[in-house]
Amino acid sequence: MASVTSPSLLVECGGQRFFLGWYRTPALPSRPHSRPHSLFLQRLPKESLYSPPIVLKVIDNRPFGRRPVVGQCTVRSLQEFYWDPSQQDTAAPPEQSGGWDYRDWCPWGWGGWEWILNPIPFHPGTEFIDWWSKFYASTGEREKCGNYLEKGFDTLKVYETELENLEEFEHLSDFCHTFKLFRGRSQDSSDDPSVVGEFKGSFKIYPLPDDPRLPAPPRQFRQLPASGLQECLVRVYIIRAFGLQPKDSNGKCDPYVKISVGKKSINDQENYLPCTLEPVFGKMFELSCTLPLEKDLKVALYDYDLLSRDEKIGETVVDLENRFLSGHGARCGLPQTYCVSGPNQWRDQLRPSQLLQLFSLQHNCKAPTYKPDRLIFRDQEYLLSELEDGKPPNPHLGPVEERLALAALRKQGLVPEHVETRRLYSPLQPDIEQGKLQMWVDLFPKSLGHPGPPFNVTPRKAKRFYLRCIIWNAKDVILDDLSITGEKMSDIYVKGWLVGHEENKQKTDVHYRSMGGEGNFNWRFVFPFDYLPAEQMCHVAKKVSDSTQLILQIWDNDKFSFDDYLGSIQMDLNRMPKPAKTAEKCSLDLLDDSLSSGCFVSLFEQKTVKGWWPCMAEQDQKKILAVKNFSMFSIGFFTPNFHPWKCPRSSWMRIGAT
Repeated sequence: MASVTSPSLLVECGGQRFFLGWYRTPALPSRPHSRPHSLFLQRLPKESLYSPPIVLKVIDNRPFGRRPVVGQCTVRSLQEFYWDPSQQDTAAPPEQSGGWDYRDWCPWGWGGWEWILNPIPFHPGTEFIDWWSKFYASTGEREKCGNYLEKGFDTLKVYETELENLEEFEHLSDFCHTFKLFRGRSQDSSDDPSVVGEFKGSFKIYPLPDDPRLPAPPRQFRQLPASGLQECLVRVYIIRAFGLQPKDSNGKCDPYVKISVGKKSINDQENYLPCTLEPVFGKMFELSCTLPLEKDLKVALYDYDLLSRDEKIGETVVDLENRFLSGHGARCGLPQTYCVSGPNQWRDQLRPSQLLQLFSLQHNCKAPTYKPDRLIFRDQEYLLSELEDGKPPNPHLGPVEERLALAALRKQGLVPEHVETRRLYSPLQPDIEQGKLQMWVDLFPKSLGHPGPPFNVTPRKAKRFYLRCIIWNAKDVILDDLSITGEKMSDIYVKGWLVGHEENKQKTDVHYRSMGGEGNFNWRFVFPFDYLPAEQMCHVAKKVSDSTQLILQIWDNDKFSFDDYLGSIQMDLNRMPKPAKTAEKCSLDLLDDSLSSGCFVSLFEQKTVKGWWPCMAEQDQKKILAVKNFSMFSIGFFTPNFHPWKCPRSSWMRIGAT
């Protein structure tokens, strides 16, 4: 029951014991640190199959000579730790006693980040581009990403498992392995041994030459990171979860996120999402931690309950120390291009050229050689022409040398910009998956200065738009009635609404006794609606609809019977046919869907469209031109102003023209 204050490590292999001394750590009793590396000579069989296991024991040195075993583990398979000296590069760097640090090599200093924190300039065509456009483009949901891919922007990698489970990154254990320490079985042999801690380290097993006069192979673990504490800023991006286990009687749950590292925690209970098993969180949380003391980042989902205690749905644990020490650059993923602004702005503390210089020092490579249009690294050329070949121009790109350095980094097996899918487990049922969570973690050492701006992963929300439709004139209207003198005439009015908003139908006043098929209205419709610009979808009554259709109909007013339908036109606001400039050029050909894309226009991009549109009707199962309608449409984020909603014919004022 006593705390561990003076631990030591005992290594047993093949009947021999190697005692690594004891270390008094009164300030940090739970995280002892031994010497960086040690060398032991041991006779082992040549075949790894017959090698004895390595037993690691952590012993606490207590008063009166008591030395109980706190925990131990047995490494039975040594195959992954064998190393062949003949394959090692002979040009090994000199041994370093204090380890390498980021600040020991960087010649640029740490005051050059003003360029990344400048206000982001505006570029046309990017107002509807967000991080979710990149995510949907990466998952193949093309209908939700708009024209993101056509603009040549970056995509990211969506992994279906945890990052530490990927073999291409050596399970993030290329620098050190994690071994669980067990206390052992109790008196009841049916109990499972409990985990009391972890040992983090690694081994290299290699043969010595038979002739003692020959030089011994070079020792391993020469370049080690600094053994001191490292203050880090942690950014945790929680995207969405799916497949959650229901916790309420209605078969749903009310999930929210709780994050903790060390003694720090963030509880997002007030922002729980009601009645869902596939919540979309879109949250970014920032915490600070001290490595290696606070290495375990815990992300848990809880079910909110009003009257009872909240129940944990599931939890996942991220080892931040492995990501920080891994040589695959897992602390911050590499994007596809180097951008200083826009939706893919660079967010790491070090520029690509600095990261490439650090990579060459860590791997004992020759420093990269920069030329005006190319970069040479590891006997391979990276040409600027190859980076820009076949890609649309990107106004957010940074300097050429940084883009070339990033292209070289992406060929070195480093972790790309990604979203990982982590499985959630509950302590009540540790072997049963409770759902999956899509997220990623960025880790920034505070010694390198401030990181770049974080991504805005807030879920998309529908924006309130107002469609203004000014009905000015109508021409060539079908004359459906007879006057007292026997002449053909019509009492014309126009009715309009948006599909999905039928409760907001509007109509103009009536143009009585039109003898020549002409009608003058000067009437304005105002249709409010909620719209998702990036997905080009309307949001109607908490439901998403892909319809952005406007319907205008021409009617003949009758006092003593039902009104007569004369014709109509239905237009998609995202793909409106270009109108005719004069009534003589207005025909049904404008409504032909087989026309080229240049004959259509998006009202959300052009904001205002004015001209003549045809209204059609059916006669003898054929479509005929019923009315030529002269209108103007405008759309925007603005709210209805103080102008009147209608302009009587008696005033002849065209309010919409200004």
